Amino acid sequence: MPFTVPELLRPHLAQPVAIFGGGVGGEGVLALLGALGATGKIYDARGADFTVLAARAHSLVVYSPGFAPEHPWLARAAAVGADCLGELDFAALCWRGQIVAITGTNGKTTLTEFLTHALRSLGRDAHATGHLGHPFSRLAVAQRGGTKDMLALCEVSSFQAETLRHFRADATLWTNFAEDHLERHPGLEAYFSAKWNLVARTTPGGLFAGSSVARYAQKFDRPVPPAALVASEGRPADPRLARTVFAEYPQRENFLLAAAWWRATGLDEAALLTAARSFRLGRHRLARVIEHDGVVFWNDSKATNFHAVEAALAGFTAPVVLIAGGKAKGGDLAGFVHRIAPRVKHAVLMGGTSADLAFHCSTFRVAHTTCATLDEAVRRAAELAAPGEHVLLSPGFASFDQFRNYEDRGEQFEFLARHLAAAAPI
Repeated sequence: MPFTVPELLRPHLAQPVAIFGGGVGGEGVLALLGALGATGKIYDARGADFTVLAARAHSLVVYSPGFAPEHPWLARAAAVGADCLGELDFAALCWRGQIVAITGTNGKTTLTEFLTHALRSLGRDAHATGHLGHPFSRLAVAQRGGTKDMLALCEVSSFQAETLRHFRADATLWTNFAEDHLERHPGLEAYFSAKWNLVARTTPGGLFAGSSVARYAQKFDRPVPPAALVASEGRPADPRLARTVFAEYPQRENFLLAAAWWRATGLDEAALLTAARSFRLGRHRLARVIEHDGVVFWNDSKATNFHAVEAALAGFTAPVVLIAGGKAKGGDLAGFVHRIAPRVKHAVLMGGTSADLAFHCSTFRVAHTTCATLDEAVRRAAELAAPGEHVLLSPGFASFDQFRNYEDRGEQFEFLARHLAAAAPI
């Protein structure tokens, strides 16, 4: 049975809707359009081009977060009077349940997955959606057979947040803030402002912000209300979290944000602690892979920014052999290398940033080797690490210069690490 078409969309659906981006988000938009009794056409770099002639055939454009606001296709659509909505905005117009938005430079995927796990343990109809790969538009289609009791735990990236117009969150949990995505945002304040746009679309009193968020909010003259502040940094160990993934930082910060929202919602904290004991991290998040010849290999491929790498390194008691590098995302590379230097025995560098990383490693006297491939990097790291030491893949950069995504990078690393013991070459 089709949805009742939202009033705002009704004038636009007599024509096919232009969909920018043919990935899972684009497919989700197509599915939601079908539920609305409408049609769409996908445009992306691998398929149809959005020409001036094509633009005139559409009254509405729904675009993936990979399309920056200044993308020429969006300018072309606006020039002919088309309305342009991000995928989250489009789906939000059709959503009837609650939305808890989760953002942050790091930790947002884990926090989204954990709260979904915890709420489901109470029998709640909770669903993880958004940036973590389950499009909100697809979830809106699923709600057709559900009720307003459905709760969307929506991970929101800065790319999604910066253009929000119709999305409204009942609560927003903002874990932390650090330098990232400066290849897209023109500066740190612009990156912060993109995320702040989500705060502006949150029900008053529904913000929960970690310590680093509050510091930058003060710096950029957008202070966080005292009631919204969650003291998330440098907290003492909580014996109740022993032997859970939240026992140590950086994951403890995620639990503190979750617990603040949980208490404010009136839920029993004992149930959250029980859920923490059964929760398991997703793959590629500082996961132990294998021990070979006394050397332990760790996969932290999801670490795609400086803050994540530094958090991973802080978990080791001695310098490690670090495999790092990838597609540049902007930021203070010299400062990053300077900060991690004491925690790195040897840096094995790869990808598009390897030359720049090598330069800064030389400046700060970090021993380093440059490798052309991940295969070469894993073999070299294994040679450099002594028994009792650790090899850590924590790249600090995007994966797209050499891999499909961070999952592909992590899976290849695990495959290579596990085959080191094999006598035959791979």
